[in-house]
Parts: sequence; structure tokens; C-alpha cells
Amino acid sequence: MAQSEFNLDHEISWFVLPSYWAKIIVGLISCMCFANSYDGDFVFDDSEAIINNKVAGIVGRADLLCALFFLLSFLGYCKALRENKEGNHFSILWVLASVLLGAIALLCKEQGITVLGLNAVFDALVINKLNIVELIQKVLRKDKSLENVGLFKKGLLFRITLLLSGGATMLCLRWRIMGTGPPAFTEVDNPASFADSLFVRAINYNYYYSLNAWLLLCPWWLCFDWSMGCIPLIKSVSDWRIIALAALWFCLIALICQALCSQDSHKRRILTLGLGFLIIPFLPASNLFFRVGFVVAERVIYLPSIGYCMLLTYGFSLLSKQTKKKKMLAATVLGILLINVLRCVIRSNQWRSEEQLFRSALSVCPLNAKVHYNVGKNLADKGNQTAAIKYYREAVRLNPKYVHAMNNLGNILKERNELQEAEGLLSLAVQIQPDFAAAWMNLGIVQNSLRRFEEAEQSYWTAIKHRKKYPDCYYNLGRLYADLNRHIDALNAWRNATVLKPEHSLAWNNMIILLDNTGNLAQAEAVGREALELIPNDHSLMFSLANVLGKSQKYKESEALFLKAIKANPNAASYHGNLAVLYHRWGNLDLAKKHYEVSLKLDPAAPGTKENYSLLKRKLEQLQKKGDA
Repeated sequence: MAQSEFNLDHEISWFVLPSYWAKIIVGLISCMCFANSYDGDFVFDDSEAIINNKVAGIVGRADLLCALFFLLSFLGYCKALRENKEGNHFSILWVLASVLLGAIALLCKEQGITVLGLNAVFDALVINKLNIVELIQKVLRKDKSLENVGLFKKGLLFRITLLLSGGATMLCLRWRIMGTGPPAFTEVDNPASFADSLFVRAINYNYYYSLNAWLLLCPWWLCFDWSMGCIPLIKSVSDWRIIALAALWFCLIALICQALCSQDSHKRRILTLGLGFLIIPFLPASNLFFRVGFVVAERVIYLPSIGYCMLLTYGFSLLSKQTKKKKMLAATVLGILLINVLRCVIRSNQWRSEEQLFRSALSVCPLNAKVHYNVGKNLADKGNQTAAIKYYREAVRLNPKYVHAMNNLGNILKERNELQEAEGLLSLAVQIQPDFAAAWMNLGIVQNSLRRFEEAEQSYWTAIKHRKKYPDCYYNLGRLYADLNRHIDALNAWRNATVLKPEHSLAWNNMIILLDNTGNLAQAEAVGREALELIPNDHSLMFSLANVLGKSQKYKESEALFLKAIKANPNAASYHGNLAVLYHRWGNLDLAKKHYEVSLKLDPAAPGTKENYSLLKRKLEQLQKKGDA
């Protein structure tokens, strides 16, 4: 096999460069595209996929494995070229490596099945120069010369069988890991897949394909999420968007016909390989084999872009042969390259932070409730509740059944003491989605604030019914029982919270305080020590236990904990105030005076501190008078 056969430099001769310069330029342009986001935040679903994912060490490396897979395939191809110019030798070692890496990637992410398929295409068309049309014709005619095609002679059939069997095995394993069933998606995730009419489903699936194709050609309208009304369904043939479907299939059919029927074997192989890379990686996202949880997603066109680049390059090579205006064509190619680099730089910058990412989507998908929801959530996380309310309300207006937006909006209104509206929103959310545990818990908090204790208790237990391991709900249930003076029930609820979440500081603190307030100092001390063993650096726990130890007249140990808490949080007025009380009781009046003054400086209106400081000053005055006498 001659290496120059797939080398288009002789056909597109405008930018002929030495090999090392070409590699340097490609590397620099690649760095230019993404350099501005190397230190960006983890945004959107990165939080769940990476930060909060306990197996992120495996899953997070799936893309690296896919890249390694392609590298090994390419190295194997180069090895074949070096060892035998005819391409008859292709070490089985590379196939095994491809199966292994593709299988690991398949277990971690969906790309695994596509990379195995791409390896088969690459092996057949590049390594073995297989003529698909000739093979099909000989199979149909049962031609005895079939083995001369190269399918058996070069071991291609064995390698493809190995790839397919390896991929099928890993697919079965992943299926079992997922619980022998696909993930559950809702109508808002992929509206077309829930349409009753087969015609509507087919039309809209094909429209989604055309949108993905357009994003490859012109990646200007990019959005982190295309669900929730971002793309209205096509419901009749009178919709003008049908034109996009016709254009897509006209181009695809024309390319496929050229790939299969062209008399030029070189052209046929390039087109077949380009179409293989364009179509095969997209198949898992096509809704043909199973329902997917998105409408359009930028990530599913990463691998197809390989095929797109091959077809585009070959298209320009054909134009270069047929036109005399080569400079104009070269300028066009450079213009397309620069525009795409610019777009990549802009998009890369938008992925630096959630605020930039979410706001960039407002102009692309203004009808997408999830976009407004995420902008609102980002604002709420930054403390801008007024602006967050505006976006949450818009999200609910666009999607009146958007329970997560209702829940978050209800939470903010609860914090602003707008309890009636908050209760209405949360009640509607649980009516729409009865198993929405977080909304049930928040509804219970609102009902507790409205002093409707029985309803609040019922809401908390409903939340726990739908989410068995819900430490925050047990914590809030404990607060309700404490308000009702049901101390045993409160302690049990908080204990459940700490069993489910040992680092639940608030639950530990409330147990210590309740036991302290009810005079159970020994039990409070035991709980406090247990909590500090689990959360040794929590200054609030140090403070609570120090109070208990002070009342038990364990002054030295209490002082040590107070000082440790103050070192961790030196601006807490209550820490200084209670340490001053300890010194006051202990008789260390100068240190008591010092910490009373620090406490009052930090919080002049600190409850009880002024009175205690006044008592201390009177005592010091009395001692001074006695000393003078």
C-alpha cells in the first residue's frame, strides 16, 4: 500500500509544509482554541459526573482511554506499513489492545461502542483497502474468488469478529451494571421520543439529525442544554423546517452513492471512510436503538467531526482541481479555519464558569425553562435572591410543571418569610410529582413556620418515605419535635440524621444543646466527644462541648476547647462571650474582662454579654475598694 494514496498534499498544494512544521502549527492552533479554559471551573453536570462521583477515577478517564485507543490503532497501522508495504501484516496485539481499551471505555461511557466500530471501519478500509461494493456483489453471486478480496487472506474477518465479540461482552456487562434496564427519561428531556405518532417521532428525529449536521457546518448556536421546549416539535408537513430534513438526506444520499458507485477506488475509499467516521459515532445518539436523554448535545458530534473534516478536506481537493481561482479557494479555507478557531475560543471561554455558560444559552434557547432555572440557581448560590426569583418565575412560566424550579423558588420565598406563596408552590410541586422528597421536606419546613405542626410532621414522614436515607429531613423533623417539647423523639430524629450522615454537624450540635438545656450534662458530654471524634475540626462542636464542660466545672478542658474554637473562628462574638463567662466563674477576672470586651466589640448588642460585663466591672470595683481599704 503506498502511503501517498491518502496524502492530499499533492491535490491541495496551497499550504505544503515540512512534516514537523505542520505538526507544530496544528499543535499551536489546538492550544490556542482551549488555552483560555484550562483553569476553568467544573460546571453544569461536571459536578455530578466528576466532583460528586466516587468512581470518577475510572469514568473521568474514559475520554483519555478513547484517545489512547485511537493512538494505538494508528500506531498499529504505521507498524503494518513499516513491516509490509502491501499491508498484509497487522499484529493481533493491536487488535487486543483496541478491544481492551474500547471495552473499558464502553463500561465507563457510551463512546466505547463507537470506537470499536470505528476501529473496524479503519481496519477494513485503510489497512485492507476493502472494496465494499465488490464484496457485496461477490457475496450475492456466491463468487468463488471471494477469498481473494482480502477478507480472509489478511485476517480481517477474525479481527472484526474479535472486536464485535469483545464489544458485545462489555455491552452485556454494562447492561447488568445498569440494572438490566435503560435509564429513565422524561418528556421534557426528549419530547420527540414521547410523541404518540410514529410520523411525528420520525420527522423530529430526522430534524434533530439535521440540527447536528448544521452544528458541524456552522457551530455558532451552541447551548449546554436543548431540552424543555428549546426546539418545538414538528407536527405537520407544512412546517418549513421540513426543508432541513430534505437537504440533509439529499447530501447524505449523494455522498453514499458516490462512496458506493464511483469508478475511482481512491475516491470511493475516502468517502466511505469519511462517512463511516461521520455516521457510526452518532448512532448511539440517534434514538434508533434506545431512547436518549437529550435532544441535541454538542458532545455527540465530537467524534463525527473527524468524518466531517475528512469529507470537507476531500471536497476542497476536488474543487482545487476544477477551479483556476486557487487563491480565492485558499482564502476561503483559511477563513473557515479562522472562524472556527474564533468560535472555539469564544465557546471555550464560556465554559470557564457556570454564570458565563448559562447566560450564553439565554440568546440561543430563550424558550428553554432549564436555561432560566440554571441562571436562577447560579444567582441564588451567589446570594442574589432578588434576581434569582425573576429567573425561577420565568422557568415556571415556560414550563408550569417544572417542579425543581418550583422547589427552589419556594425555598427562597420561605427564607424571605413569604410563606403563603412558598407553601402554594411547594404544594403544587408535590401534587405534580408525589415522590419529590425534597419538595415534601421544604413544604414541612414552611408548615412548621406557619405553626401547622401536624401537617409539617406528615410532610416530613412523606419525604422520608420517598427517600429512605434523608439525613436533612430527619434533622428538620428533630427541630419540629424540639419545638413541641418531644425531646426523646427529637433526639432519635437527630441520631438518625447522624447515622445516615456522620458529618451532619447541625444534628450533633442540636443533640448536645438539647441535652445541655435539659440538664443531662454527662450525656451531652458523651455526645459532644463522639461528634468531635467524627468531625475533629468543627469549631461549632468545640464551642457546644466547651459550654457543657464549663457547666461540669471542667474548666481547663473547657478553656482549651474555647480557645481552639476561637482560633478557628476568631470573629464569633458568642465564642468570646462564653469564654469570658467561663473565666468569670473560674475567678480569672482579668481574662474574663478581656474577652467580654472583645465580644462586645464584635457584637455590641450580644444578648447577656452587656449584663455579665456590668456584673464583672462591679465586682472588680468592689475588689479594688477592698484593696484600697
